[in-house]
Amino acid sequence: MFNETLSRFTSTADDRDRHFSKFFLGKLQFSKTWLVFGAAVFLVTVPVFFQAPLVRQLPVVSLTMTVGWLAIALKLLKNPSTWLWGDLLLGFSFSWLTGGIYWGWLRWEPLWHLPVEAALVPLTIWCLRRDWGKVGNWFYLGSLFGTALTDGYFYLTGLIPHWRQLMQVESALALPIFQSAIAAVRTPWGISCAVSLVAVLLIAGILPLHSSKPHWWAFSGAVLGTILVDSLFLLAAAAN
Repeated sequence: MFNETLSRFTSTADDRDRHFSKFFLGKLQFSKTWLVFGAAVFLVTVPVFFQAPLVRQLPVVSLTMTVGWLAIALKLLKNPSTWLWGDLLLGFSFSWLTGGIYWGWLRWEPLWHLPVEAALVPLTIWCLRRDWGKVGNWFYLGSLFGTALTDGYFYLTGLIPHWRQLMQVESALALPIFQSAIAAVRTPWGISCAVSLVAVLLIAGILPLHSSKPHWWAFSGAVLGTILVDSLFLLAAAAN
């Protein structure tokens, strides 16, 4: 009788431990995905406002910094406990490199923007086919997806000439160009395109959040971060 009672008690305790472990691991995984999402949003938004003035004044310095990002990423990749963040930083270094090349030397021609930013897509596909670096590669693809849609908006609303002009004048002479661009955005067509752009970005950014895989949350963070970047640039232009 005593042995039977002890066996039942032990079984109940084991079940309770299993349920607790499952709950704890589930919470840990949930927290990790949110951390990846937050880091992806941060890496899409904040560095842009640091790299933009840097790459205009010191493009070589910006390009050289890619080596630093890669070195940190590779160091983090060597440690199992930090491998995830090294993976994400590796994808960020892809975006930093391609963005630095375009905005440093080719920013006067909008037609080159997307091809240069997408220069590492073949490498990304190669890595994904080998099931390596999913978080960083999907972050890079999410960032590129947002860039493609934003460029599409510029083409649809006729802002490409304004882009070229802004890249060729000093900051003090940019105000009339900004005002002309804002006027084009405020038209019914410009507003309709903006609403469509945000809708596509929201759908593409929210749907992957139903997954528990960190790489999809990195993709979502990069896509939704695009909305924040575009909004901040629009507000900055409107303030001028």
